[in-house]
Amino acid sequence: MSLIRRLALSAAGFVLAGSAAHAARAADRPVLIELFTSQGCNSCPPADALLGELARRPGVLALAFHVDYWNGLGWSDPFSSKLATARQNDYAQRLGKRSIYTPQLVVDGAEDAVGSDRTDIDALIAAARRRDATGPTIEAATDAAGKRVVRLGAAAAARATVWLAGYDRSRVTPVGRGENGGRTLTEYQVVRSLVRLGDWTGAAAQYDLPDIESEGAILFVQPDRPGPMLAAQDITA
Repeated sequence: MSLIRRLALSAAGFVLAGSAAHAARAADRPVLIELFTSQGCNSCPPADALLGELARRPGVLALAFHVDYWNGLGWSDPFSSKLATARQNDYAQRLGKRSIYTPQLVVDGAEDAVGSDRTDIDALIAAARRRDATGPTIEAATDAAGKRVVRLGAAAAARATVWLAGYDRSRVTPVGRGENGGRTLTEYQVVRSLVRLGDWTGAAAQYDLPDIESEGAILFVQPDRPGPMLAAQDITA
């Protein structure tokens, strides 16, 4: 076999190996989806149900943020918070939106869709799964003093903020008034707290994990400028 032929085959093998490695890294990268919803919104229950389904999908991490701006219209959502509304407003700026709405679902911190639109959401999740895993590794551990910590690996990525979201897997609520009055709603991945653990600059770092009252916890690393999530992981103990 000629040298040129051997080099061509070697190059082809390198490309295939590189493509396989890229696919493996992308497949290992969980995609975080965030639903902005409210019990006061009659178009939200289908989105809540879809989020519960997507939360069971391998490689997908889901959070439901209940906003508070529906609370003055007949029913006060017990899971709503100003923090959820502030986060949705931050996404409006990041994504270049003129207004906010429910149900809105943000995929990978970079794209959004109507929260009940399965076709659009599936397409956005598939696109996010193909992105390179450029962010840090995440490892939840216990330090020498017996305290729960999380360790981020070094990575050549943008400056970011490290967040810890506590969530309950499902909640059932009889709604007394408002657009969903008389209905009993089942909602999933309900965010109960969101804690800013600190900044991440690309170097290996360790953060103390606070005690939070929730059934589960997802840690995510979000770049300070608009763009996809750098990393996310469910670290439920």
